[in-house]
Amino acid sequence: MGAFHGSRYTKEVTKLVTSKNQARPATILALDYGRARIGLAIADGETRLAKPLDTLERINRNEDMRRLRELAREQGVGQIIVGLPLRLDGSHGEMAEEASRFAERVRKQIGVPVEMVDERLTSWEAERLLEEQGGRILKAPARVTSGRDAEKQQRKPKTDGKLTVDALAAAVMLKEYLER
Repeated sequence: MGAFHGSRYTKEVTKLVTSKNQARPATILALDYGRARIGLAIADGETRLAKPLDTLERINRNEDMRRLRELAREQGVGQIIVGLPLRLDGSHGEMAEEASRFAERVRKQIGVPVEMVDERLTSWEAERLLEEQGGRILKAPARVTSGRDAEKQQRKPKTDGKLTVDALAAAVMLKEYLER
């Protein structure tokens, strides 16, 4: 919570002490789990504003966890929420079970509290928001089985700094979580 003041002449940094002198609230990372991609959003512990961060292209369990651990460390994450893709009637399907297993791996391997959050309709809401803004909805390329296109399929799709549905869906989910 303390602010820092740096002198541009001496490069000396002094900490300004706040009257409350309390620990800074934890940064929250939201994960919109999918078999091909994981949408990432983050909320700073102080401002509690959800913002899309990135989309993680899945490689394998170990590499995915390594990259998530690194991201959590870099961002100072103290809590993670993982989307629970319930059916519209609220029941658990195959993807909900898969997301629950993923959340448990995240909890064990990253070592911060993990909470499952209902994510019904977040991707739909993200697509609607992108369309309202005139943005192009970015999805994975269609599956191809042969020729030069098959070689392109193996490469990571480039987002060129554009917002993806996955990252925006994670931000929608995180925003709803923070507002409850």
